[in-house]
Amino acid sequence: MVASAKTLVCIEDDRETAALIAEEFTERGFRMLLAEDGAAGLDTIVRETPDLVLCDVSMPVMNGFDLLERLAASSPRHATVPFVFLTALGDREHELRGRRLGADDYVVKPIDFDILAAIIDARLARSARDELAPGTPLSTREMECLTWAARGKTSAEIAQIIGTSKRTVDFHVEMACRKLNVATRIQAAVRAVSERLIEP
Repeated sequence: MVASAKTLVCIEDDRETAALIAEEFTERGFRMLLAEDGAAGLDTIVRETPDLVLCDVSMPVMNGFDLLERLAASSPRHATVPFVFLTALGDREHELRGRRLGADDYVVKPIDFDILAAIIDARLARSARDELAPGTPLSTREMECLTWAARGKTSAEIAQIIGTSKRTVDFHVEMACRKLNVATRIQAAVRAVSERLIEP
């Protein structure tokens, strides 16, 4: 393993599945950290700040949905880590819930490792672009939320438009305010428009 290997946290209560995932992505050059329930997973994410999280939904102690919601609410720095659900719950309701909570992808088991690897690579590449794009300090989601805020939409309205929760919208707007060094969403929208980060 090279020093620059990306770190993945896999939160999965089935030990056999977790071992298969860890073996597969260790061979692909990743540093793998395992947690067997949501509470342990949350502790690992906060402690390690991984590059991406793979998470089951149905788990003891704390399920995946509750984990993602708590992560977004309690730790803004860690809530920006790409988050991929791996679950046997393939129905539309569960997928919509996961995406509305802010999950980047929702993969239904059994896992196709080549497809999952492509998803991980794409999410890590996008995360790098968000962090390093010159002249664009805001992430794609932050720019999207500010664009709608500049058009006079409330957090609840923005959440409905982009398919997420009001709490997630408030989080992205708060992060944008911090990055732009302003106090309110109106000031953030005005500055983002004036610096041509968004189109009104």
